[in-house]
Amino acid sequence: MSKRSLRGSVAIAGIGETPYYKHGQAPDSEFKLALTAILNAAKDAGIDPRDIDGFASYSNDRSDPSRIAAALGTKELRFSNMQWGGGGGGGAAAVGNAAAAVATGMADCVVVFRALAQGQFARFGQGPTTPTITGDLAMQAPYGLMSPGQRYAMKCMRFMKDHGVRQEALRAISLASYHHAQFNPRAVMHGRPLDAETYDNSRWIVEPWRLFDCCMENDGAAALIVMPADRAKDLPHKPSYLLGVAAGSDHRCAAPSHNAPNYASSSFASVAPHLYDMAEVKPGDVDVLQSYENFTGGVLMSLVEHGFFEPEASNDFLVPENLMAPGGKLPLNTSGGNLAECYMHGLELQLEAVRQLRGDSTRQVASVDVSMVIAGPMVTPVSSLILGSEATL
Repeated sequence: MSKRSLRGSVAIAGIGETPYYKHGQAPDSEFKLALTAILNAAKDAGIDPRDIDGFASYSNDRSDPSRIAAALGTKELRFSNMQWGGGGGGGAAAVGNAAAAVATGMADCVVVFRALAQGQFARFGQGPTTPTITGDLAMQAPYGLMSPGQRYAMKCMRFMKDHGVRQEALRAISLASYHHAQFNPRAVMHGRPLDAETYDNSRWIVEPWRLFDCCMENDGAAALIVMPADRAKDLPHKPSYLLGVAAGSDHRCAAPSHNAPNYASSSFASVAPHLYDMAEVKPGDVDVLQSYENFTGGVLMSLVEHGFFEPEASNDFLVPENLMAPGGKLPLNTSGGNLAECYMHGLELQLEAVRQLRGDSTRQVASVDVSMVIAGPMVTPVSSLILGSEATL
């Protein structure tokens, strides 16, 4: 039996986004933001938006596919899909779902999108605002674990303690993201550079997170269009082919409450091997990486679980010069990432991965053939993807 794989079967045809805003400052509704990003992606792909026949998203995006299809004038809706759970962990999985639909003939042109208007709806970074709590949170809130920052800090503290990781490793991740944002006029933190002294003097949010270890909260939307690989050469831009995608989580990852067997983990221990197996690449082949930062510690653990270095090598590897484009060993979050470009629930990372392959990033790495994205560490399920140039096929 031949190996089942999506490798090389689809390409990212177009990318689009809205301007990014601080939470509460978007002038448009969440639905209009979604439409704007999709229209921009269709224009980038050089296609009529009415030819889009599928929609995929994640984390219970509120923009209903049938309503979007009606607003776009879609000729026929053939596919609609939502990646359940995992918050930002579904970002790469949504691309995988769209790719599966295109590769199997369920649809011909699927848009992956995410829209947020945290001013119109609730903020992600806050604790519960409802009068009652149930489920896992009922076991945590009485002990002060209410916000995402509080819940995930414990996992990272355990990892850092087990492996002797110093705060400077987290600082390097933050400095790299802010450094790259200074070259990116789209970034919310463009024009607001960060140095080591400012990081060190910033207030604690919850140890080990200082202020600049935490992602932003933003309004806006992002979208990308997935089409069959055999149509890629007819498109206006250099194609970005999907080499591999994987989603899921480790054994009993969601065991309540904070009882996962592999506790000090970003949830990728079992996912990463499937990713590399499909993509037919190794960590050393990756030219540039976009890794979701809910908090810098999630990036730390994700890099370890994706095999870029051993835990005990974290302090040596995670220094700013290794992470900064264009010449670092592993250029990281080259548009600014969730920390400094925008928190578009991580979908903006996929857009930057495509830009790096096209050669038009604002902080371009030379000769990129393999571009990788990690989505949503420390949640469940999580996902990752690898894109490649034509030379990788």
